[in-house]
Amino acid sequence: MSTLSRDEVARVAGLARIDLTSAELDRLAGELDVIVESVARVSEIATPDVPATSHPLPLTNVFRADVPEAPVDRDLVLASAPASIDGKFAVPQILGEDA
Repeated sequence: MSTLSRDEVARVAGLARIDLTSAELDRLAGELDVIVESVARVSEIATPDVPATSHPLPLTNVFRADVPEAPVDRDLVLASAPASIDGKFAVPQILGEDA
C-alpha cells in the first residue's frame, strides 16, 4: 500500500516550486514510496541495543603522531634561498605593477 499519494507529491513539488508533469508525479510517487518503505525497514532494525555508526567499516587514523620536534635551522634554510634580507626571504615586489 502506498504511503505517499500523487496529491502529496504534487503538494511537496509545489512547495519546492518544482513544476512536474502528470507522468513525473506518477513516477515520483512510486519512487518516493520505495524510499519511505526502505527507511521504515531500517528503522525497525535500529533498536536501542544496536549502536549507531557513522561508517560501516572501522576507521583508523592514518596520520603520524603529533610529536613536537626541533624546528629547522633558519640560517640553513635561508642559505638555500636566492635572496634574504634581515633573516627573511626576499622576493620581487609585485605591488604597483601592471597586471
